[in-house]
Amino acid sequence: MPASEAVDPAAMAARLATHVREAGALALSMFGTAVKNWTKGESSPVSEADIKVDRLLRERLHGEGKSFGWLSEESVDDPARLTARHVWIVDPIDGTRAYLAGEPDWAVSAALVEAGRPIAACLFAPVLEAFFVAGAGMGATRNGVAMTATPGASLTRARVAGPKRFLERLGAVAPSLEIMPRMHSLALRLARVAEGTYDAAIAGANSHDWDLAAADLLVHEAGGTLSSLGGGTIVYNCPVPRHGMLLAAGRDRHAALVKLFGDERLAS
Repeated sequence: MPASEAVDPAAMAARLATHVREAGALALSMFGTAVKNWTKGESSPVSEADIKVDRLLRERLHGEGKSFGWLSEESVDDPARLTARHVWIVDPIDGTRAYLAGEPDWAVSAALVEAGRPIAACLFAPVLEAFFVAGAGMGATRNGVAMTATPGASLTRARVAGPKRFLERLGAVAPSLEIMPRMHSLALRLARVAEGTYDAAIAGANSHDWDLAAADLLVHEAGGTLSSLGGGTIVYNCPVPRHGMLLAAGRDRHAALVKLFGDERLAS
């Protein structure tokens, strides 16, 4: 890797924070208005706000490193990202359904990935006034205050969010779980683990890089782990940027849950 392409996670997190704040302000300025919207694919909503925020972030971020790749939910996929060591991964509005419905649980999510893993991340939920930042090796914060995932391995009264049917099966082998509200934004659901509001969170199958990359770094820098149900590390910027079911929790509880997920009653 040439010296000119060396990346400082702290510096990149600071730059990312500036641009994500601007993007959040743009999204908020259109929130609650009659924005044009439509459906892509079978059922995924997208709006004029998604496109404008995506364009703003691409102009601000992509211009900072011409050799950096780009992957966004609202951009045409460019195969050149696959040979780039550094890739911006963006969801301009994670939780578009909530955004269009006038509900607060949506966020701008962006991360810089190096060799398949996030090294700088920001997540901004303007309506909730929640601004999350993380850099590799520098911890994670919400509104400038350091975050820590909840410690311990016990599942007694553990606060867990995720797909209802799966949580019902989990409750059969781990009674007394407290089921938490399932947020429209998957990134925010995972960030709740980083800040200690949830003890664990599960993502259903078919999540994408842009749903996960920023929240992944937040969770890890807060002392937690986000992985596959079997404990495997998530690798970003693959040819198909899609993932199966995932688990986030503080490290000890995460290990306990990975072991529990081997129970045959959860395998189906």
